[in-house]
Amino acid sequence: MLDRIAADIAATPGRGRPADYIPALAEADPNRFGMAVAELDGTVYGVGDWQQPFSAQSITKVFTLALVLATDGETLWEGVGREPSGNPFNSLVQLEYENGIPRNPFINAGALVVTDRLQSLTGDASGSLLDFLRAESGNPALDFDEKIAASESAHGSRNAALAHFMASYGNITNPVPDLLDQYFRQCSVEASCADLALAAGFLARHGIRADGSTLLTRSQAKQINAVMLTCGTYDAAGDFAYRVGLPGKSGVGGGIIAVVPGHCTLCVWSPGLDRRGNSVAGVAALDRFTTLTGLSVF
Repeated sequence: MLDRIAADIAATPGRGRPADYIPALAEADPNRFGMAVAELDGTVYGVGDWQQPFSAQSITKVFTLALVLATDGETLWEGVGREPSGNPFNSLVQLEYENGIPRNPFINAGALVVTDRLQSLTGDASGSLLDFLRAESGNPALDFDEKIAASESAHGSRNAALAHFMASYGNITNPVPDLLDQYFRQCSVEASCADLALAAGFLARHGIRADGSTLLTRSQAKQINAVMLTCGTYDAAGDFAYRVGLPGKSGVGGGIIAVVPGHCTLCVWSPGLDRRGNSVAGVAALDRFTTLTGLSVF
């Protein structure tokens, strides 16, 4: 089935353009394509460039959210909402109207709040994230891409503005420069489709980690999947739900993870993006997957 999807994608014209506002991402080849499916027991199937590491970017926001919820529970939602934003992921507009409370944890402002909480809880937010991803993927070689982190830092004025604005409302507690360093490192994690499909498996197993221990309650896993469905693909979440019908989270590195609760997790990668920041080929491949299998949450 994956071979069939890959063939369909290869025959489809138009792949979008790599993210160019982060210079280190602009070098990616939009014709690259990989897709992996991980079953609940850790068996992984893949096609194309499914073992090629790429910049995970905003996909990591799912994992930091899970780590904070696992430790801090409902307290997090006092500082970040659960509603779609309807605006670009780096927008400042709603923060002023809503007193420094971001709409959801997957836009940049919301992810900064989550990373701030994780930093307060652990003292090393990005390190805690990396340890978790290594454990769940079974890949101890996962690491940050320092070139990407440096590129994001050099062009991170908008994120700095978001963080300082929220700090003025008391919704950021760590020093903003320290928070930004953690956030840029978090986004620079390099991982393959196989790594990320495996790492997201706890969401398909209703909160159970790869080693059988409990990370989240069943209710908390449901909550993360719900926010992924409604907010996980920037301001195109409605179209993604319409086409794919699964909880998903995209990143401007061209990756998308998706969850079929109780069945499997998926990750697809192709660096060419649409105007909203989602992988053109990635969305098309997931659309094809749910059409062929009949697997969706609807």
